[in-house]
Order: sequence, then structure tokens, then C-alpha cells
Amino acid sequence: MILTDTHTHLYSEEFENDRSEMIQHAIDAGVSRFFVPSIDSGYTQKMYNLEAQFPQNIFLMMGLHPTYVKENYLEELAHVETELTKRKFYAVGEIGIDLFWDKTFLKQQQHAFQHQIQLAKKYKLAINIHCRDAFDEVFEVLDSERAADLFGIFHCFTGDFGQAKRAIDLNMKLGIGGVATFKNGKIDQFLHEIDLKHIVLETDSPYLAPVPFRGKRNESSYIKLVAEKLSEIYQLPIEEIARITTENSKSIFGI
Repeated sequence: MILTDTHTHLYSEEFENDRSEMIQHAIDAGVSRFFVPSIDSGYTQKMYNLEAQFPQNIFLMMGLHPTYVKENYLEELAHVETELTKRKFYAVGEIGIDLFWDKTFLKQQQHAFQHQIQLAKKYKLAINIHCRDAFDEVFEVLDSERAADLFGIFHCFTGDFGQAKRAIDLNMKLGIGGVATFKNGKIDQFLHEIDLKHIVLETDSPYLAPVPFRGKRNESSYIKLVAEKLSEIYQLPIEEIARITTENSKSIFGI
């Protein structure tokens, strides 16, 4: 059984003391594919170091995270562009809009999001979307860029059924993680109405650990708990959940 974690921050400071062991534990548990999003230029070298350590398992994205869009965001976007010219990435991400913490840089976030979508189109890459308290704003940008060559993953999808259908209509897979196991997560109430071909698995580790680890550090090996939840929701063996969601990730990332 091959499981794919389509979104994991393996370079996070939370793994400083046991990163290699944590990754190896996940590999031993059947999680052999880790897709690692970018946050900003400060993490780029850490990402490259990770890839060098686990070249068969780590696949990198490049992008500027919306909560890191600040006064210097144009410099950060220039860094993203430079790195995209240098080497292979598997998506532009994570990109999007986040209005949960701060709305000060909304216009800059919108500009950064749209610009990075255009970069993804230029390099024929998927996008990996971060959306928090900003569904209307995210969809506004996506609609303006709607095209056959716009595709990707709506990371950590927490919207309602209508928003799920809208995201799918825009060529997005839904990234499903620990929230699906929460009692108040809500998405488990309608997931069975969405064809499994539109779903990929993720942890967003070290954040959003699934039950029974909710509130603790999340790890990529816990993706099996998400797969078990989807097995329950879709009434399919976990091996089938793993197979289909991994195939879905291959259709997005091209590997």
C-alpha cells in the first residue's frame, strides 16, 4: 500500500530534534511520497537539504505563502521566479489568501496569488491553494484565471458542499487531512457525495493532527488515520483509498 502526503512541512522547526526518524517512520508505515510546499525564501535551503537526504521520497513546490506576504513581497515573488527557472518543481505553492490573522496586506495577497497562478501556467505546473477565511476572495482570483491549464489542489479544504463543487469545477482536487476526523470538522458530512477521483490526502504536518492526536504535533505517518476515515466514509478498503488518492496525486503533480 502506497500512501501519498500531498502537503507536509517537513522542514518545520517542530521536527528539529527528530526529523529524519519521523520521516523514516512514515516511510516504514507506507507513506513513500511527500510533497513539500514552500513558505518563503527563508526555507528554500532547508527544502533542498531535505530533498538531498530523501531523494526518492521528497518532491518540492515553490511559492510564497499568503501569511508571508509583507512589505517585501515583490522581492519574495522575484525569489520564486528565480528558483522556478533553475530546477524542477512539482507545483507552485502554497499560494492563496489568508484573512484569519491579518487583512492589512489583502491587496498584496491578491496580487501575489494571481501572479503565482500565472507562473504556474507558464511552467505548466499545478497550484497548491491556501485559503483561510477567504473563500470569496480566492474564488474571485481563480475565476479570473479560469482556463484549461489552471489545475491543482485546494489544500486543507474546509468549505461546504457548494464550495467543494466550485473548486472541482475549477480543476482542483480537494486536499483532505486531519479535519475530516474532527467531530466539528463538517466536511465528513458531505464527502461521500464527492467522487473519490477528486480527493487527495494530506497531513499539513506539523499542524492539524487527526484524532486521536488532535492538538499535538502532526506527522506524515498519521495520514493513515485520514485514509482510515475516508475508508469509513466511502465504504471502501483502505488499500483502495490509498491507491485512488495516490493516482489522483500523480495526475496533479505528474509523478
